[in-house]
Amino acid sequence: MGPLYASRRSASIEYAIRDIVVPATELERKGHELIKLNIGDPLSYPGLPTPPHMVEAFKGALENQRNGYGPSYGIEELRVAIANDEVSKGWGCEPKDVYVTHGVTEALQVLFAAFLEDGDTVLAPGPHYPPYMAYPQMYGATTVEYALDSDDGWAINVQDIREKMDESVRFIVIVNPNNPTGNVAKPSTIREVLGIASEWPNCTIIADEIYDALDFSGDQTSIASQSTDVPVVTLNGVSKVHFAPGWRIGYMAFHDPMGRLIGPRDGVERILRSRLCASTPAQHGYIAGLNHDRSWLKERLVEIKSRVDLCMERIDGIDGISCQRPGGAFYLFPRIDEPSKFGNDKDFVLDLLHQEHVLVVHGSGFSPKYGSGHFRMVALAPEDILSEAFDRIDRFVRSR
Repeated sequence: MGPLYASRRSASIEYAIRDIVVPATELERKGHELIKLNIGDPLSYPGLPTPPHMVEAFKGALENQRNGYGPSYGIEELRVAIANDEVSKGWGCEPKDVYVTHGVTEALQVLFAAFLEDGDTVLAPGPHYPPYMAYPQMYGATTVEYALDSDDGWAINVQDIREKMDESVRFIVIVNPNNPTGNVAKPSTIREVLGIASEWPNCTIIADEIYDALDFSGDQTSIASQSTDVPVVTLNGVSKVHFAPGWRIGYMAFHDPMGRLIGPRDGVERILRSRLCASTPAQHGYIAGLNHDRSWLKERLVEIKSRVDLCMERIDGIDGISCQRPGGAFYLFPRIDEPSKFGNDKDFVLDLLHQEHVLVVHGSGFSPKYGSGHFRMVALAPEDILSEAFDRIDRFVRSR
């Protein structure tokens, strides 16, 4: 008997952020120490721990045996806390509008399964977080990228969205702040996109706001708060702003001002019931995070911005790479000014890894069209480690 094969839907999936770890792991097995600037996990870097009050609540749930199955849509106390948090951002969210999931990635899978049919289209930013390309095709849909302007702070190209709209578009995705570029969309831009969506009754906005409190620009705003008629599904969770990525707790919150999403919401609820529930102890930890004073986050934001500023200063001093200043999150997406000198952006990343033992992610892994010739790096490492990384990057670029 011959070997079995992976399904076509799985064989075509790529995840550049994780895939690039494979050669890095081989180097580590050979005894090399790497500077890893590849993955947006705050817990991978010193000095950015999960807040103690959240850890204590998680531990308390375990110690008090509050770790059985919970409600499929989330613990009610957490749904209330999330709804209150969304109300504070300017829209009328109610607990019944909130569904708790195994991180934002599960929320995406559930949304796509409940909304999409063969031939449907998802408009997602280019460059983008890889699951927006990988998941829709599992449900017979296609992801079409709309452009972010690489010469204007990676701002949303509204005209490109307008030109790509048709009856097949079920979702327009806005990741705000954006991963991998760090762009924060201006409220006026968001309203322009909503205006376009309002012309297409089958269109819903996915508002991925997982980095919303990590904003240096002052422009961050809830997309749902800007919509009076277009349905918006807000995605958020505990991973980034609450510094607890491994807890895997996210949520989707439905804003449906015209009552268009009754059918898809029924589909979402059926899928959520079929998979039981998200982690109950982690949900208790998230409740503590939402209900506790969050002044500690202001200090974290100052620390992260300082590290981003250091990265920008060092990039400005290296001939051969340049970078648009991010407005939020903790990523930079530098341009390789002459990528052909290195082969291409993936060759740049792999050669940098092998020659200088610095791990970043090739930009084409976030979009072959819009990310090519760039690389993504994470600005969460302490400043001395970032400085050493840039010494090595400078040496590597000059060696060519």
